[in-house]
Amino acid sequence: MADDSTSRFQAGQTGLIIRIPDAEPAVRAWRGRFDPSARAGVPAHVTVLFPFLDESRIDSCVCSALTDALGKHRAFDLQFESCGRFPEVLYLAPVPDTQLRRLTEMVADRWPEAPPYGGKFTEVVPHLTIADGQDDAVLDEIEADLLSKLPFTSRVSSVDLMAHDGAKWQRRASFALRE
Repeated sequence: MADDSTSRFQAGQTGLIIRIPDAEPAVRAWRGRFDPSARAGVPAHVTVLFPFLDESRIDSCVCSALTDALGKHRAFDLQFESCGRFPEVLYLAPVPDTQLRRLTEMVADRWPEAPPYGGKFTEVVPHLTIADGQDDAVLDEIEADLLSKLPFTSRVSSVDLMAHDGAKWQRRASFALRE
């Protein structure tokens, strides 16, 4: 989801994510301390599209379109072998990321009014955020710990619609990928 402080999350915001439960043992404590989205109720995940449509726009037609579009994509495996960084951000890098990029492009093409990250970046890099807003020394410490817990593989078989209720993120729907 958004890699912003929890005060920037607004009621009615939505996002599409892929939960990565296999990451939780390695990342839960670090995310709980250093990732605002974790403190706001978002599990370990890779974002497909954030922000998505305002929750007031999510109706049966949107859900049906998501079911149809996502159901055309095959389930796949992701390997997490290494960390990556953006300024003040540490993340796990999923490989391969081709399927993730395709999912983001497909949803963004279908709903052009919802560009990834509000259009802030020219390239969207699939990632699982561990820490945000930290200096290099903190990120170095976290990365050293995480590298001892890698690699792991996670099966991706669905995309979840998350919505912020003003206090926490909640899962509103899940859309299966084709097996």
